[in-house]
Amino acid sequence: MSDFMQKAIKTTFLQLLEQKPLSQITVKMIVEECGINRNSFYYHYQDLPALIEEIFQEQADAIIESHPTIESIEDALKIAADFASKQRRAILHVYNSVNRDIFEKYLWRVCDHVVTKYGEALAVGKRISDEDRDLIGRFYKCECFGLMTLWLNENMNRNLTKDIERFCQLHRGMVEEMFHRCSEG
Repeated sequence: MSDFMQKAIKTTFLQLLEQKPLSQITVKMIVEECGINRNSFYYHYQDLPALIEEIFQEQADAIIESHPTIESIEDALKIAADFASKQRRAILHVYNSVNRDIFEKYLWRVCDHVVTKYGEALAVGKRISDEDRDLIGRFYKCECFGLMTLWLNENMNRNLTKDIERFCQLHRGMVEEMFHRCSEG
């Protein structure tokens, strides 16, 4: 029953978030829509930010589990974009709220995962120092995160997939060249 209740609360919250900004959603609205009492909500969640955090944690975990390896930086960027696109309005409502930091924390986690996995694939068989690997990884994590937040700041109006494909076309071979240079000296 507890899992069912939590799922109902999350589903209802996401439905409301698709309809209105986060600042207009209350615990009262969620419990009335679910047909439960306030105590049931507070038994599972301290407040709305705790609910948001659990939802994004689960989403990030699902993305990470479903992509144990990453073949290209393009794949990595598209995975992060797909994460944000699935529930566009809900994501924008959280991103444009006082709880933006919760979303950014999990977006960073997804960017970190996809870039780290891609870097691990490229590093196979190469002798690269931990410092160089870390520096390149941090650069690409910031690139991925920055591209995503720029898109979000533009209300997700650009065709991000097209931008990613073009960027990667122009960028092709650069990561591999950096890894090659690191393994030379």
